[in-house]
Amino acid sequence: MSAVPVRAGWLPRLWRDPRHVSLAVTVALFVAMSVAGGVLYDGFLSPQVFLNLLIDNAFLLIVAVGMTFVILTGGIDLSVGAVVAFSTVLLASLVQHHGWHPLAAIALVLALGTAFGAAMGVMIQRYRLPPFVVTLAGMFLARGAATLVSVESIGIDHAFHVALANLRIPLGGGASLSFGALVALLVVAGGAVLAGMTRFGRAVYAIGGSEQSAALMGLPVAATLVRVYALSGFCSALAGVVYTFYMLSGYSLHGNGLELDAIAAVVIGGTLLAGGSGYMLGTLVGVLVLGLIQTLIVFDGSLSSWWTRIAIGALLLVFCVLQRLLLRTSQRRQAG
Repeated sequence: MSAVPVRAGWLPRLWRDPRHVSLAVTVALFVAMSVAGGVLYDGFLSPQVFLNLLIDNAFLLIVAVGMTFVILTGGIDLSVGAVVAFSTVLLASLVQHHGWHPLAAIALVLALGTAFGAAMGVMIQRYRLPPFVVTLAGMFLARGAATLVSVESIGIDHAFHVALANLRIPLGGGASLSFGALVALLVVAGGAVLAGMTRFGRAVYAIGGSEQSAALMGLPVAATLVRVYALSGFCSALAGVVYTFYMLSGYSLHGNGLELDAIAAVVIGGTLLAGGSGYMLGTLVGVLVLGLIQTLIVFDGSLSSWWTRIAIGALLLVFCVLQRLLLRTSQRRQAG
């Protein structure tokens, strides 16, 4: 039986690309942590444990998809956690206190999140303001607006909303996936198609590589930047909707620190902070790695939950250094 022919030099060229190396390291880390968990704890490798990673982190995954597009352009969005909180509390208030049907409330929340993101994009693009400053202001505005809606947690008991929250998609063997997790996976798939198979995606990567070069190529730089932040706002609002399915409540303090988790997941997933390089699959694995860290700590039972933050911080530093080293190596090879 003859072996499948492989083009000479294909694998070395693959490993010279920093994007592939960083993604491979992330996947290897996830596999190693999973194997370690299986060795240390009984029942860790059951399918439902891994499906729970998606169920418990669906809202983070949706936010991270929007954040990936922002970081690919070389920007940042610090408002995502606050937009999630505003979305949850506004949706809960409309449904519980004003008698809206959840579908109508969801439509309004998504529209407001998209408009808010687009407004930040316009400020960043038209007035050349730093994304850090604009989105930091957006974070304060969204969080403040959430507290104006309500400073108390608002429970949601509408039958339609509760039915979606309790919906489980059976996958066989007693394992199941929640409705929110299914939405998150669809968002990842949509993000992957948008980034890799559309003109918009190509423009996003080009702007991250060099905004000036992208403009010289005739790409719609201004419109793309505004759309990227609008997309991030939409994803944040959608994450807020999914969060209400997860918690069945809206609260102005929901999503506190979520922007940092999203950035960490994107970077650990292999997307360069400088922009221009990254994969949506890497973001998915990055979120799963963060969830797996928390799951390992829960299975252990003797460690404080603060070890989750310590481990994430350490991983973030390691991957930032790794990205820098890989980028320098790649630049030296190209120069040589």
